Amino acid sequence: MTLAIETRGLAKSYGRIRALDGVDLAVEEGSILGLLGPNGAGKTTLVRILATLLRADAGIANVGGHDVASEPDAVRAQIGLTGQFAAIDEDLTGRENLELVGRLSQLPGRAARARAAELLDRFELADAGDRRASTYSGGMARRLDLAASLVADPRVVFLDEPTTGLDPSSRRTLWGVIRGLVAEGTTVLLTTQYLDEVDALAESIVVIDRGHVIASDTAAELKEQVGGEVLELRPAASTRVGSALHALDGLGDGRAEVRHDGRDGTISVTVRDETSRTAALIAEAIRRLDEAGIAIEDLSVTKPSLDDVFFALTGQAAVADGEGREPEEEGR
Repeated sequence: MTLAIETRGLAKSYGRIRALDGVDLAVEEGSILGLLGPNGAGKTTLVRILATLLRADAGIANVGGHDVASEPDAVRAQIGLTGQFAAIDEDLTGRENLELVGRLSQLPGRAARARAAELLDRFELADAGDRRASTYSGGMARRLDLAASLVADPRVVFLDEPTTGLDPSSRRTLWGVIRGLVAEGTTVLLTTQYLDEVDALAESIVVIDRGHVIASDTAAELKEQVGGEVLELRPAASTRVGSALHALDGLGDGRAEVRHDGRDGTISVTVRDETSRTAALIAEAIRRLDEAGIAIEDLSVTKPSLDDVFFALTGQAAVADGEGREPEEEGR
């Protein structure tokens, strides 16, 4: 197994805040690693260290076979980085943005122009290539930003919440682009708050919380570890969600976890017990709600999702608003 990214004991602090505390990673060449964690868990700090934008306090990090601390130029020559917000010059056209990145990457003028034309076509931006980037939609701007990170044909690409704020159609378009990169042998490290994105793209997943790696496996294995089944129900009146949560508290003498994560009033009950107990717990949940005078509009039983995995590991629901900031981002 050839590793494109490897860290051992990586640590970084901001004053008294320990952003990373002994992080170990191993990412195979030509794969996608999904990096998950609550806001402020250390994901962006980790990406910035791997991209040579920050120095770690301790530990070792290698990208493409080069040490990020002692060989930063060699690392930069092999990587592309797309952050949470499109980093393009809106006064330039899409084509000019890509040609500029090409020249900054030491490509000769003709080669930079050819590469720009190739990427505009690949990202379905050829028709808009000679328009100012300020006229681009959000999805187009994100595609241009990702194209810019690929001008130098990097072996490793870091995507830090690349689809934040995009509509579902634009997100799925970018998913196709990311899959295409990996099919060509590129290694992708993807951080995101969208769990369906990781489920759809990543071969392996690492969950980080408070600077620690708390889980590392495939999506299927992580779901299997959660076990049990998930009862999802929605009160007929959204104003009764709080009352429903109170009624279900301690369901099954603590054998089930009950939560509400803001999804259209849906309450999830994760049953961490043998399947034979699920029916009894469902019946108990319905009885409690009936006694509390709470009508149910919808009810279903499913297998655990990555949302359930995330909650089980971190104790909180995933947030997909992209608003969380790690310590080094504050005040920027």
